[in-house]
Amino acid sequence: MINYIDGPEIRVTENDGIFVDVEFFHTKEKFVSLEPHRLFPRSGGNKYIALMTQDGEQIAIIRDVASLHEDSRKVIENALNEYYMIPRITRFIKMTEKFQIWIWTAETDQGIISFEIRNHIASIKPLYDGRVLIKDGNDNRYEIPDYRKLDKKSRKMLLPKL
Repeated sequence: MINYIDGPEIRVTENDGIFVDVEFFHTKEKFVSLEPHRLFPRSGGNKYIALMTQDGEQIAIIRDVASLHEDSRKVIENALNEYYMIPRITRFIKMTEKFQIWIWTAETDQGIISFEIRNHIASIKPLYDGRVLIKDGNDNRYEIPDYRKLDKKSRKMLLPKL
């Protein structure tokens, strides 16, 4: 049976990065190293957040993070932001190809990064609104908010791959 959390009936504390510890007030149960996951990552925002063990067992679902005590809400929001963080590429610095592996160096809102793409057809997804999603060889994700706003050099590097 899944526990639905509808209000301030839990205390959430930081554990490590994306992990949190949860104490249920009504049962006095404590769970450590739970991972908050959005059940609807694209559309759900901070509603319907599953609390998962490292073995993938679902402990509870928070219906709306806004219903939690402020301290617990902040902990959940920070963990979600860390887990779902997608660096946004602002420009490409360099791109080289070696043995059909493309090595990119880019400037992002999180700093300078380098990543590899093995299959540009499967790894670079242009979207209708000008956004471009990129998944590298290690399953890290990056976003270009609008490729049309990139500088000329960056567009020239990217456009042959689209």
